[in-house]
Amino acid sequence: MSPAATRRGFDIEDHKRFSETSVEKLRIAQQEIQWLLDRGYKEGPLVDFVGGHYQLSLRQRNALKRATCTKIQYEKRKSTMLSIEDAKDGCLIIDGFNLIISLEVALSRSVIILGTDGVLRDLAGLRGSYKIIEQTDRALEILGKSLNRLSVPEVRILLDAPVSNSGQLRNRILEHALDWRIPVDVELVPNADVVLSNVERIVTGDSVLLDQCNSWINLCREIVENYIENAWIIKLCAID
Repeated sequence: MSPAATRRGFDIEDHKRFSETSVEKLRIAQQEIQWLLDRGYKEGPLVDFVGGHYQLSLRQRNALKRATCTKIQYEKRKSTMLSIEDAKDGCLIIDGFNLIISLEVALSRSVIILGTDGVLRDLAGLRGSYKIIEQTDRALEILGKSLNRLSVPEVRILLDAPVSNSGQLRNRILEHALDWRIPVDVELVPNADVVLSNVERIVTGDSVLLDQCNSWINLCREIVENYIENAWIIKLCAID
């Protein structure tokens, strides 16, 4: 498949792994995992144990990990989440690769998981490698439209410099940002997570950062629900 035709995060077996019947099984598995997590069991061994019981694939188990949090985590994230209307009240600090990749996945009609915390997460798992694809420009276009519609006054987008093609993505963002009509700063940093920890008004789907930050905005879900028709969203059991 040529780069222009790449479907970010797509797996040909996903139509089986996330069929209606399979999702029903995943919902049951998630309820059991949730119950045990709330009682102090460790996520990794627990997901493998429950996943083995239900004969779940590695990709299905990863979906469960990304979709599930404890009630304590949920309450913490809920308490620090700003409303989407609050986006207009100050600069947003965006976890660049995290947001853009999720939008690319949604635009590719690949699986997106809705977590119990109400956050959309992808299964792309690029792990340090990135290449601009056909959906990148569309993702940046709708990001800009959303920022303008929400009257965001300025944005700071962080990209992990060690990730391949981070400089190329930075240049592409800045090209699109000329049409966004707001100040945009795109920074290449050694580790975006370090910068995003313990700060205000971040945009990310990273669970660790959501537990560490002072406040966050659920921008990815806002964009997918308002700008991407027919996104393939798997909803297991969202508390919200």
